[in-house]
Amino acid sequence: MKTKLAKSYVDTFRGLSTEVWWLALMTLINRAGAMVIPFLSLYLTEGLGFTYAQVGWIMSAFGIGSVAGSWLGGKLTDRIGNFKVMVISLIFSGLFFIGLQFFREFEWICVGVFMTMLATDMFRPAMFVAVGLYSKPENKARSISLIRLAINLGFSAGPAIGGWIIANISYNGLFWIDGVTCMIAALVIMLTLSPKRAKVVDELDESKKGLPEHDGLFMWFALAMMLFGFVFMQYFSTVPLYYAEVRGLSEPDIGLLLAFNGLLVFLIEMPLVDWLERKKADRLLLMLFGGLLLVFSYLVLNWFGWMGILVVGMILMSIGEIVAFPFSNTFAMERSKRGKAGAYMAMYSIAFSISHIFAHNAGMQLIDKVGYEMMLYAMAGLGLICCLILFAVKNMQDAEVDG
Repeated sequence: MKTKLAKSYVDTFRGLSTEVWWLALMTLINRAGAMVIPFLSLYLTEGLGFTYAQVGWIMSAFGIGSVAGSWLGGKLTDRIGNFKVMVISLIFSGLFFIGLQFFREFEWICVGVFMTMLATDMFRPAMFVAVGLYSKPENKARSISLIRLAINLGFSAGPAIGGWIIANISYNGLFWIDGVTCMIAALVIMLTLSPKRAKVVDELDESKKGLPEHDGLFMWFALAMMLFGFVFMQYFSTVPLYYAEVRGLSEPDIGLLLAFNGLLVFLIEMPLVDWLERKKADRLLLMLFGGLLLVFSYLVLNWFGWMGILVVGMILMSIGEIVAFPFSNTFAMERSKRGKAGAYMAMYSIAFSISHIFAHNAGMQLIDKVGYEMMLYAMAGLGLICCLILFAVKNMQDAEVDG
């Protein structure tokens, strides 16, 4: 029985192109290498002695750089191609990560962090376009799931490796290793990917050269994704505080609960996405379902005092994430064939970058002003608005097809 289950799990990875596997490996190297990011606040306060107010401004530069990088990456992808943008992004990310350790003044740290994130997040729209081009239409959602799996594994391994490097080498060693891993990832791309092959796998609709800003349906979709990201990100900032201060969980218990999310994504996402793809389920309805699960993951925390409900809430959130993210990304890829693919995928990335800038601070402000219970209801409310927008987008799409 165990052997059959293992074989079924492995089978969900079959049929993906070699290039997608190389992209996943490169993403794993790159994400595991981005070890500076989880320790950035600690480095700025303990290593350089900045105040919390100064760190706040530096993290704002971080977020603005992320938005600018996503936008620039999309523009350059449409101009010079995703292959060149990925290589340029990784090389300059490596150089900026290495150079960041030599900045000491507040103003230069702000500039350095902005430029580092600008270079780093140029990569995302180019990578999304590459995944779409190297994937058959029926495999796109699974290809995205494989990339997400690589990202999750990289983020899991990165902080552990980074903590060891800080303890045994230094913060400087962290910057050097981050930079070098980015350059290794660039080398992997240059040695393994063929820009020419991508043109054979997928073609854009050359008759429609529009920008996403002129695509009303897509802009409403991007707004829904921004709200989804806003609500989802609370699970990694304000919800852990809720676990500790309201439910009385210890740090190790909170860590286990968050690790459970990663385990569920690792075990369930590929088989579930494979099954849903074979069923040819409507992507927008799947996103809507994922959004509703996210909404209920917040509501049950307020409705039930039983401690086990924390696990139930995490399961609801995790399945909502598993359903919503791969198919939203696939929807954006497919919609991008109406015009400039880089610009479309940049807009998709920007939606999450914007939510990243405001989500954590807004959640904290809500806790301070109205308390945890109302914060949870507020997040459920925003999630419901996201679902209503997705329902409207679904109707708009149906009207397009009928028209």
